[in-house]
Amino acid sequence: MVNRRQALLLIPIFLLTAAARRATVHPTPRRGITSAKVLKPAQLTDADPEVVRSFDMVREIPHIIDGISCHCGCADLPGHYSLLSCYEADGMAQECVVCQGEGRLAYQLHQRGKTLEQIRVAIDRDFG
Repeated sequence: MVNRRQALLLIPIFLLTAAARRATVHPTPRRGITSAKVLKPAQLTDADPEVVRSFDMVREIPHIIDGISCHCGCADLPGHYSLLSCYEADGMAQECVVCQGEGRLAYQLHQRGKTLEQIRVAIDRDFG
């Protein structure tokens, strides 16, 4: 039997696990979205070649990347819409391995013919 003190200690644990189980809400891809704002290799002068490759991948599928939420926490920043935002201007993908990993996984799955919904499920599983 759990006493009152033990029950009070369990409440935060319950709330944290419930929040972790909550489904990620992914954004709706914006109509006519392009990769025009995604940083180009010349703008990534100090970046590792793998980082540059991540940006190249994202540039090929902006309509997919724009429908995915980022799991690193940058989604809470002002002006952030989707994972695509991480690859624009001073977005976190220049440094963040989560943003980069999500972009690479989305690209690989898209290349294998997966739908946006299937890609979202895989991203949530691996990064959520």
